[in-house]
Amino acid sequence: MRATWRPHEKHGRLTTQSNLPDTVFAFPKQRKEPLTDAKHVRNAVARFDQVTDVSDEDRAQAFANIEKAAKFYGVNLSETTWHQLGVHPQPRRAESARKGAETRMRSGEAKKAAAKGVATKKRLGIAEEAAKKAAATRRRERAK
Repeated sequence: MRATWRPHEKHGRLTTQSNLPDTVFAFPKQRKEPLTDAKHVRNAVARFDQVTDVSDEDRAQAFANIEKAAKFYGVNLSETTWHQLGVHPQPRRAESARKGAETRMRSGEAKKAAAKGVATKKRLGIAEEAAKKAAATRRRERAK
């Protein structure tokens, strides 16, 4: 498979992922896994099997793009094929994230954070944001 990845030359603050061209994504058709620096390349490798709704051809294309970006940014890959990165997408990932946020809401941890203005209800629906806010609240409470 031929790589379509090209380095992104524009630097500065990007406000949204939509500012990036398709050529910087591991999965360009789906615009998933941006490869804008070495950190993002390592992240794409680590999360390769978490990408859902892609074909084997898309995975082959993504691996070619990851290889090209890794070479450009000096990231060493031990994998030689995309099959070594895994093909076990997590189809229930969104459901699991929602359940995790609901559990935190029931436990009162997220409710306390929301009451203090640390998190909004919209963010509570996203497990990652809720977890970050709850961790920040715990740190502040420990510091008191």
